[in-house]
Amino acid sequence: MVNYYSADYILPVSAKPIHNGIIGVDENGEIIGVYESGAKEISDKTITKHKGIITPGFINTHCHLELSHLKGKFAKGTGLIPFIEAVIGQRNANEKEVVKAMQSADSEMKRNGIVAVGDIANRAISKETKEKSSLYYHTFIEILCFEPEKAQEVFRDGLALCETFDGLPSSITPHAPYSVCKEIFRFLKQLHKPETNLLSIHNQESEEENKLYRYKSGQFIDFYRKLNRDIDFFKAQARDSIQTIVPLLPKRQPVMFVHNTYTNMKDIFFVDRFAGNVTWCLCPNANLYIENRLPKIDLFLNQDSPITLGTDSLASNDKLCILSELLTLHAHFPHLKLEDTLKWATLNGAKYLGIDHQYGSLEKGKKPGLNLISHTQGLKLSENSTVTPLI
Repeated sequence: MVNYYSADYILPVSAKPIHNGIIGVDENGEIIGVYESGAKEISDKTITKHKGIITPGFINTHCHLELSHLKGKFAKGTGLIPFIEAVIGQRNANEKEVVKAMQSADSEMKRNGIVAVGDIANRAISKETKEKSSLYYHTFIEILCFEPEKAQEVFRDGLALCETFDGLPSSITPHAPYSVCKEIFRFLKQLHKPETNLLSIHNQESEEENKLYRYKSGQFIDFYRKLNRDIDFFKAQARDSIQTIVPLLPKRQPVMFVHNTYTNMKDIFFVDRFAGNVTWCLCPNANLYIENRLPKIDLFLNQDSPITLGTDSLASNDKLCILSELLTLHAHFPHLKLEDTLKWATLNGAKYLGIDHQYGSLEKGKKPGLNLISHTQGLKLSENSTVTPLI
């Protein structure tokens, strides 16, 4: 059985928008065709018509499912380091509470039209939720180790944790420049085929990260002192954090830099010159929640490296909803076009996760999910826009 859907616009992402277009989907969710209005081959078919825009399912490339139980527990606008300290103090809650919150978050993402997720994990507690979910998950096993003498042990533990996600897509990744030493990057280079190991690295979420790398000053010095971490070995680099770590990465290794709130044009030029396979992930609502600041979006436009979107965690966001991220972007940067930003929300993320053969665009033979964005104004979102999964 094939169901046919029509809307004011079909946005295939891989092709131009189709005014009053029609899409056919079989009982398995596979697209059997995308048609112009009045196409003769479906003139005798029953078509369900909607107001709004039909899009592929959303790809959330950055999430922390493990932190879902922390929703609403932290004040907004405190800055990154107070936020990290609060997370450290409360992340290890009762296991049943954590699992229940993860299951609820998984359901929330499904209701909000998300079909695939790049999720950060520090332990194996999310595995069962992911195995039972209809969403596609790629799990980024996160390594935190700023002490060179512990690097080998921590890296081995990360590999062991990655193996516990056997049967689910996963990879091992550094957390952030301020939380991993150079030795971790050296071990990453020694992986068999590092180009198959996707990286997701928190980047320049706070100006304090750049202060640490440029001058060995700022709030991170006190942060590590409170944690009783000796960082005497660390030397100021006289350049931003991202410019320091990029040369340490294997040339062909796919890396997604996440947040990029304080990334500047010099950083972007440096990355374009020295990095081989880079994606920029933006999490606008989390940036506003933590630092009350957004990245300089215009700097990332017209660059060779693609952009994706993420929600971050419920510890730093009110909801797990990619449409909400799009609404924030368009409210603050009204010159952006939905045809462009929707690609950030779908196909670019699918390509990074290596699942664009099935997800990310409305093309015959794919099973990308089908979203209806309602309360739109032509090909523009409105502040009242909502999303409903059709498939």
